[in-house]
Amino acid sequence: MLIGVLLNTTLYGLFIYYKRYKRDRNWFRYLALFLLIVETVDVVLDINLIYEPLVSRWGTELCALRSAASPDIQPGNPTALVAISTPIQLFVAWRIKILTQSYVFPALITLLALISFGGGLLVTIQVSLHPDYADFAHFRPFVITWLAASAVCDLVLSAALIYTLRSRKGGARTTDQHLDRIIRLTVQTGSISTVAALLDLFFFLFSPVSHNFIWDFPLSKLYSNALLSTSGFFCPSSIANN
Repeated sequence: MLIGVLLNTTLYGLFIYYKRYKRDRNWFRYLALFLLIVETVDVVLDINLIYEPLVSRWGTELCALRSAASPDIQPGNPTALVAISTPIQLFVAWRIKILTQSYVFPALITLLALISFGGGLLVTIQVSLHPDYADFAHFRPFVITWLAASAVCDLVLSAALIYTLRSRKGGARTTDQHLDRIIRLTVQTGSISTVAALLDLFFFLFSPVSHNFIWDFPLSKLYSNALLSTSGFFCPSSIANN
């Protein structure tokens, strides 16, 4: 859990967007602001989750490590995570629709993103009702739905982006080099979030120790960083003339 929190706080930094892309349309800047606010809430929740057992209850019985919802903690990590991942997935789906004028990939991405969103909300509700870590196995179907749908969505999203970008190559060397760079970024960032979601699911299902928190806590930041890494292409002001 501590390693996951450290990774989460290390990857926190969506505010960098406002320094680099100041001429984007207001609605996109509002989207980035929303993601920054949710990221901040997520960081605070995770720090509080680990602060209680390691600081507040230092020297006492570690009962805080038996439950995810002590009186001082509200279990909101899954909801915060999908509140970040789902808008990003829907945004990229919309950009794919604009670029391809096709509804096939965007519709599939939207469906998987909404399934993942619903799964994340259900996991939060279940954690509130059954906060003891020993009871987490009782709501495995919700966790599987959440993380599996998110991982598949990322795979489809990456494949759709690669297909879309490759189809836009026109033979101009400078433009094609720019597209090749974005394709590499898409593969790298998309694969990282996909692998992290799958590792989160794998360790939740098969690890006797809570190793899944190493991947679960920083997962939302991986989505935000994936958006930032390709923002030079996907932000409206950057793509308008391409």
